[in-house]
Amino acid sequence: MSLFNVYPLFDITPAFAKDVFVYDTDGTKYLDLYGGHAVISIGHSHPHYIQAIQKQLNSIGFYSNSIQNPLQHTLANKLEAMSDCKDYQLFLCNSGAEANENALKLASFHTGKKKILAFKNSFHGRTSAAVAATDNKKIIAPINAQQEVDFVTLGDIQAVEAVLKQGDTCAVIIECIQGVGGLDEMPTAFYTAVAKLCKEYNTLLIADEVQSGFGRTGDFFAFQKHGITPDIISIAKGMGNGFPIGGIFIQPEIQPSFGMLGTTFGGNHLACAAAIAVLEVIAQQQLLSHAKDIATYFIEKTQSLPKLVTVKGRGLMLGLEFDFPVAELRKTLIYKHHIFTGNSKNPNLLRILPPLTIQKEHIDQLIAALQKEL
Repeated sequence: MSLFNVYPLFDITPAFAKDVFVYDTDGTKYLDLYGGHAVISIGHSHPHYIQAIQKQLNSIGFYSNSIQNPLQHTLANKLEAMSDCKDYQLFLCNSGAEANENALKLASFHTGKKKILAFKNSFHGRTSAAVAATDNKKIIAPINAQQEVDFVTLGDIQAVEAVLKQGDTCAVIIECIQGVGGLDEMPTAFYTAVAKLCKEYNTLLIADEVQSGFGRTGDFFAFQKHGITPDIISIAKGMGNGFPIGGIFIQPEIQPSFGMLGTTFGGNHLACAAAIAVLEVIAQQQLLSHAKDIATYFIEKTQSLPKLVTVKGRGLMLGLEFDFPVAELRKTLIYKHHIFTGNSKNPNLLRILPPLTIQKEHIDQLIAALQKEL
């Protein structure tokens, strides 16, 4: 049976990985500055992470959500303590798309409304409502188009209010730093104004932290810089360091009922063990402050690069915007310099999403390669 050919693949076959490096079947060593779409948070094959999953697998790896699973409570308590997001409820699922799908569904249940407000250049996933709220017509099938979504420009608060005052929007879903869209972020005043309008018009504010969460920006969540309190927060990617897990934080006034949400694999024993291990490593190695320190160093070093227009993002969710399309540069970095980087909807933007364990010497390796090629 052939594979369904939906991915343009680089001619590289990873065999094993350790911390910030990936090794292919030929033994070639690659510096991973992309982390598999910002998934690798505490480094590949972290020993504490491996030990936690192995230990859990030796006892019980899975059972459905029809029984008690104390690991879910342990994870919820650690998440509350480390994120400083108090009094939320936690629902666990398997991916970022599923997290956003459940967030939107829950907003509709709670408000009794059906429309969504999203922002241009957004990316929220590939499932039904999540993909409809994603600003990419190429990946929206006719069946997804039944969802009613208003797209407005990020930063246009007048457009936000014009939509919300119509009274039929259940949720505003927003990435405080747009990932796939190209690392755009607005001033704090915009986010606080959106939060205020959501309260005024009985609309839930969903912060999509799937890519930006778990310390990637130097804060536990990207929205925390702006001092807002979302009604729902979606999480995934770095949460499991490669093990599939996602979830949503839910404000206490949003009341659950049996059957409202559900999942077979979400919050299973192995997934919880992986996420707990990630949180423990983040705390032990002080990776949030480390992300900020490395970001400062990164920005300083990039000032010497020719053809660089600007550095976007914060923490270790970064983008280098050049005055030319970067597709060929990415290929050169991979095949000649053995460095993984990412792209975005902005063709001139090189995305840098490394494990949070990255060191200054690894930044130097990237800068040296870029200086040579530019």
